[in-house]
Amino acid sequence: MKRAILAIVGTVAGLVLLLSFKTHSASSSGTAAGTGTTGSGGDSAAPAPSAGTTGTGKTATSTTRTVTGSTIDTRWGPVQVRVTLKSGKITKVETVQVPDGNPRDREINTFAVPQLNQETLSAQSAQIDTVSGATYTSEGYIQSLQSALDKAGK
Repeated sequence: MKRAILAIVGTVAGLVLLLSFKTHSASSSGTAAGTGTTGSGGDSAAPAPSAGTTGTGKTATSTTRTVTGSTIDTRWGPVQVRVTLKSGKITKVETVQVPDGNPRDREINTFAVPQLNQETLSAQSAQIDTVSGATYTSEGYIQSLQSALDKAGK
């Protein structure tokens, strides 16, 4: 009889915990096409500097500049981030490289990269949380982001 009561109490407690668990919803504004990820091969070459910036990310004539962070090698592949700053504020974040060696990597990046981008824009720094299920990518992203912000002097 005591075991039955313990089993029922344990089941009820487990159900309460399970039903009170809150999940994070995926960002509806980020799509796989809009994440800035590269195709296979992971081309790490930065595009030609736009007007107003130099190849080093230093401002030539305006306060808008784009800086590419260091490539961070993770367990599953390289991660590299590029940030655009306007008057010292992060206005755009894109990934230059993320692990894409298999379908699972691409699946993880589809949900993780938009979350990391949004958190970066909200925090205006590299002090962001990792995405559950994408720990290695998140850590590489944060390190590359910090590298880019350091280069930008932010």
